[in-house]
Amino acid sequence: MRHASSPFRLLTAAALAAVAVLSFSIPVRAEGPAAVAKPPCSGPAELTRLGNALPRLAAKLAGGGSVTIVAIGSSSTAGAGASSPAASYPSRLAVELGTLFPEASIKVVNRGINGEEAPQMIARFESDVTSEKPDLVLWQVGTNALLRDHPLAPAGLLIRDGIRMLKQAGADVVLVDPQFAPKVIAKPDVERLVDMISAAGKESNIGVFHRFAVMRNWREAQSLGFETFVSPDELHMNDWSYACTAKLLAGSIADAVSRSTLTAKAANAPKR
Repeated sequence: MRHASSPFRLLTAAALAAVAVLSFSIPVRAEGPAAVAKPPCSGPAELTRLGNALPRLAAKLAGGGSVTIVAIGSSSTAGAGASSPAASYPSRLAVELGTLFPEASIKVVNRGINGEEAPQMIARFESDVTSEKPDLVLWQVGTNALLRDHPLAPAGLLIRDGIRMLKQAGADVVLVDPQFAPKVIAKPDVERLVDMISAAGKESNIGVFHRFAVMRNWREAQSLGFETFVSPDELHMNDWSYACTAKLLAGSIADAVSRSTLTAKAANAPKR
């Protein structure tokens, strides 16, 4: 049986852990007889910060209730390129959040399906997402429309519609933008897509996890070769990048939870 701890203790621990995740490099190594050292997992705080609070998730954690997170998206949510389902980013996120919030009961549900675009994802929101009564929805969207050279404007409108539907269901929402991989950055509209997702997040007052910028930092600032964090198909992520993305995202979520709690305390403080 888990013993309840005070909300202050729980959230303070989360905030400290978030700072540790975002500020320090944590080595990730392969295992086995032919183990090869992998580079440290790191990403600048200005790139990993979500930009918005997560009030529902923070309240649930502070109240000691169980938490449900749903990750919906296409192949990079489902885990294409990973060695097993356990190496997908939603699976690794559950592990990382369990470390940051050890006394909380946190479930991360993976609803990624290979090849889907926004219309197909939205069509299954009711059956695959809101039916889980999520406290937080992570929505990775836009990459397949880009890869198939589909017009981006309709996708942008659908993303805003989808955000509205998820918020009406009572969930906090975070968008996840495309991966920085050779087959993605070869598309001339990739920067436009990234900007479009950022704009949708800002207009809807929700967070965005800037995966594209984080992975770009790995390549351009940290000088990591694509083979370090992209699968041989030059499109999907691999075990190292899924694990690192999950670690950075978990830290970002913990940071947003901490800020949400401070905001709530300030709002409820007696007026002098």
